[in-house]
Amino acid sequence: MLDKQQGFRSFGEQALHYFDRPHEAVTTSEITSPAAWIGRDLPLLEDLAYVLTEDDKAEMDAGLARAKASGKADRDLLADDFPLPTLSARIRQWRDAVGGGIGFQVIRGVPVERWSRDDAELFFWCLGLHLGRPGGQNPQGDLLGHVTDTNASKTDPMVRLYQTSANIDYHCDAADVVGLLCLKKAKSGGQSRIVSSVTVFNELVKRRPDLVARLFEPFQLDSRGESKDDAPGSIPITPCCHAGGKLRTFYHSDYFRSAVRHAEVPPFTQDERALLDTYEQIAAESGIYLDMDLQPGDIQLLSNHTNLHARTDYEDHEDPAERRHLLRLWLSL
Repeated sequence: MLDKQQGFRSFGEQALHYFDRPHEAVTTSEITSPAAWIGRDLPLLEDLAYVLTEDDKAEMDAGLARAKASGKADRDLLADDFPLPTLSARIRQWRDAVGGGIGFQVIRGVPVERWSRDDAELFFWCLGLHLGRPGGQNPQGDLLGHVTDTNASKTDPMVRLYQTSANIDYHCDAADVVGLLCLKKAKSGGQSRIVSSVTVFNELVKRRPDLVARLFEPFQLDSRGESKDDAPGSIPITPCCHAGGKLRTFYHSDYFRSAVRHAEVPPFTQDERALLDTYEQIAAESGIYLDMDLQPGDIQLLSNHTNLHARTDYEDHEDPAERRHLLRLWLSL
């Protein structure tokens, strides 16, 4: 049972929680885990997803009415203000699947087509309170992100690419779980691409065992202007930690690679570049990853400890009201 007074974490607090990963010893052996999935071996998305029933949707409608009747601001709401008496057991199963099982969960059929935008935002925020503890997604403290093309520059290194229609390379977010709720989909493209970081590790062990140990040593991560003014331009982050037979991975292709733009960061060695290149080549192999074409009303919950995620570029609708739009939560379990 979650702490009823859980509140939310700041961007910094959440990052500290996420990166506080236990580590016992370097391993260069393959990891056995339900999170070591391979895309081509999985059932179709329609069979993987939990499809909401009409009773489920009615319970969500009732929860929304209760939350609005409370008169509380969103940030002051508790899980009890959005009761889901029947769905609570199902939500525990979703948390278990994401946190200790395959590492992701898809829920289909959220009735966003008949809700206002405000109601969809309130629903997703409150669902997050049942799943974990929401946290800031940037230093400004945004707790509910909007993933949509803001016409920001695709080439400006300070722009986070989710604000554009560009391809986004594999990465992890600094939270135990990232959740997406699709409100509108693009005219074409914009697929969510995920890959098991445990599987990528296992493939690296088989193909380039000489490079594996380097994953347990820090790489510099480019702060991209999201640190305090007096903070360094990059910080050391260890990609992999291993404890209790579990592998927890943080990987961010763009931010690892761009850190060398700072004078104090040495260039990659030949082995380091080979490691990054090989790791990403494995993750990009057809059959290993899984593409999800999220539809309006779909929720994707994804562990940032056992998966990497990316997004294909997309073409959007001309009508602003129909353009691709997803809501995003970062959650601590």
